[in-house]
Amino acid sequence: MFEFSQTISQAFNEMGVMTAWEAVAVILAVVYLALAMRTNIWCWAAAFISTAIYTVLFWKVSLLMESVLNIYYMAMAVYGYWMWMQQPSNSPEHAINDSGSAIVSWSLNTHFMLITVTSIISIIVGYLMATYTQASFPYLDSATTCFAVMTTFLVAKKVLENWFYWIIINTLSIYLYFSKGLMLTTALFVLYVFMAVVGYFMWRKTWLAETDSNSEPLSQNG
Repeated sequence: MFEFSQTISQAFNEMGVMTAWEAVAVILAVVYLALAMRTNIWCWAAAFISTAIYTVLFWKVSLLMESVLNIYYMAMAVYGYWMWMQQPSNSPEHAINDSGSAIVSWSLNTHFMLITVTSIISIIVGYLMATYTQASFPYLDSATTCFAVMTTFLVAKKVLENWFYWIIINTLSIYLYFSKGLMLTTALFVLYVFMAVVGYFMWRKTWLAETDSNSEPLSQNG
């Protein structure tokens, strides 16, 4: 009986530590998205720290693909910072709030190809995870992971339509995290859905302004 009580006590202590780290990760994740909506380059620093924490948290609750995804996010935070540092040819100096690389829009055909290829990869990865690992929700986990990998690249490239992908990914992730008891992260992704909608309109306004201010449209095919 004593051993059982000790185990319960230890579990609650570990849950408290996990919740505290989850809270830090959530706060930094909100900071990341809020800065990304404003195309502020410091969003990538917040993303790097937040995803480092989530890498450990998701591993502990057996969301293996989500854990691997966050390792990728850490690498993309570095890549995204470097990409956003790049200046257009008509900009003589760098501004840290990011007046660098321009927002672009990709064609429907390009997005159709991206969706098709990513869907095929996610099914294959889901099958492998279901067959060879103890991962929870292998197909859903793989789908959100694979599409998040692709969409994070679109963010780094400043593709306007990235926000549409995030709306769908974040909606599916709400169920995934709620099922694993990550309540703060669930609440974060509910907020993410609304922020993604706002983010799209903010980026679109900037994209239209950039397009109107140049003799040639900044829209380009992927």
